Parts: sequence; structure tokens; C-alpha cells
Amino acid sequence: MNIFHKRWSVLGTAMAFLAGALTLSAQVETKTTTAVGKANVVTKVERGEVLAVSGSDLIIRMADGSMRNIQNVPESARVTVDGKKLGIRELKPGMKLQRTITTTSTPMTVTTVQTVKGKVWFINPPSTVILTMEDNNNQQFKIPDGQKFNVDGKMVDAFELRKGMIVTATKVVQVPSVTVTSSRAVTGEAPPTPEPTPAAAEPQPAPPADQPILVAEGGETPVPAAEATPEATPPAAPEATSSSSLSWRIGILVLVVLAGAIWWFFGWRKRSGP
Repeated sequence: MNIFHKRWSVLGTAMAFLAGALTLSAQVETKTTTAVGKANVVTKVERGEVLAVSGSDLIIRMADGSMRNIQNVPESARVTVDGKKLGIRELKPGMKLQRTITTTSTPMTVTTVQTVKGKVWFINPPSTVILTMEDNNNQQFKIPDGQKFNVDGKMVDAFELRKGMIVTATKVVQVPSVTVTSSRAVTGEAPPTPEPTPAAAEPQPAPPADQPILVAEGGETPVPAAEATPEATPPAAPEATSSSSLSWRIGILVLVVLAGAIWWFFGWRKRSGP
């Protein structure tokens, strides 16, 4: 029975201490403000050409000639090519890709102001002070280096505090930081469509061996009416007539020579006698 009451007594004391701690913490006023500076925007553009796509891996030749192997490209990644959003498996060799990376750096300064007011109940300079708060509860505070206290409008340090003084202390903490955000956009264009190769001209069949091949040069020459009429053209002399005339003359010459030879032969015999 005594053990039971002892446990409840310890538990009650702990609950009271916790409630008091929460109440005391509420006596410290904290205000936090954030000052945002001018953002700095940096844009980087990378260009390349798709060489190969294998599953979720992508091989790109960059504009400077270097090769880049991008592995494990997520299925959710999209590339805007000619107005269409394509996934990794829809990319084709020859496509031109462009990735634009925009990085925005925004400087920020977070200022935290803590204000506490109370009556000095105990002072241990320069490390700690115990103040009696407005709800008549005491709270211990650690004194930061260089902390000043406002006592009736006069700023004093921890060594000048005395029990019973009404003090107000303000702690200002400024923490500079930079918020960096980055966005990426990948666009591209499909490779140009190759021009159709003109069809080869079909070979024309060769003309028969006995058929002459006519090659026309220049334009058509009009034929005069006189030349176009067959009757106006005089007939050519036949070659047979010229040949007969020549043979006839040769025959007469042979007969003359032969007659002369006979006359000479018989005249020679007559002169020489038997």
C-alpha cells in the first residue's frame, strides 16, 4: 500500500514539473522573420545527338564530340520532340537533343528574436540567471556571451544584475542561407527525312541488227517545195552507160592496133621476098 502511494506521488510530481516547464517555456516570446534577397539565375544549355538506345540506357554524342552514357533513365522522363512528348524507348538514333538547366539561387536571412521578461531571483554571472516569470514561476536561462539586459532603460551585463531587478533580455540570432532550386527541360528534333532516291531509268530494248540507228542533230530543216517534188529532181545518169562507152572506145583502139600490126607484117614479108 505504501509502495502504491509512493509511485503515485512520484508520478504526480513528474506531471507537475512537466506542466510547469511547459508554462515557463511559454513566457519566452520568439519571433522569426525571413528576408529574401535578389535571386541569381544561371542557365546552362547542353546539346547532343542520340547514337543508341538500349533499354533504359542512352548513349549521346555531345556537341564537343565527347560521348556520354546516361544509364537508368526513368520511364517517367519525357523529351519534347517536334511538339510530342517521348519516353526513353521512343528515342531514335539521329535525334538532336537539347537540355536546358536553370538554377536559381535565392539568398535568405532568417532572423530569430527571443524576448524574455522577469524578476531576478538568482544570478550566477556570467553563465546563468533564474527569473521569476509573470505567472510567479521560476525559470533558469543560460546567458549567451555578450548578452545585455535592459534594467529600467539601462543596458547592463550579467555582473551588474541583482536579485529583485526587473529585467528584459532580447536575443537576436541571424542565420544567412541560400535556397537553390533547379529545373531541367529536355527538347529535341527528329532526324531529317532522307530524300527519295530517283528510280533508275528502264533500259530501252536494243534495235534489231538490220535496223539502222538514226541520230538526229539540230532542229528540223524545212524542205523547199521544189526539192520536195520528185518530178523536179533530174534523174542521175546510170553508171552502166558510162561503162559501155569506155569499153567501145577501147575495142576500136584494139582493132586499129591489130590492123596496123597485120599490115606491117605482110609488108615486111613482101619486101624481103622468098
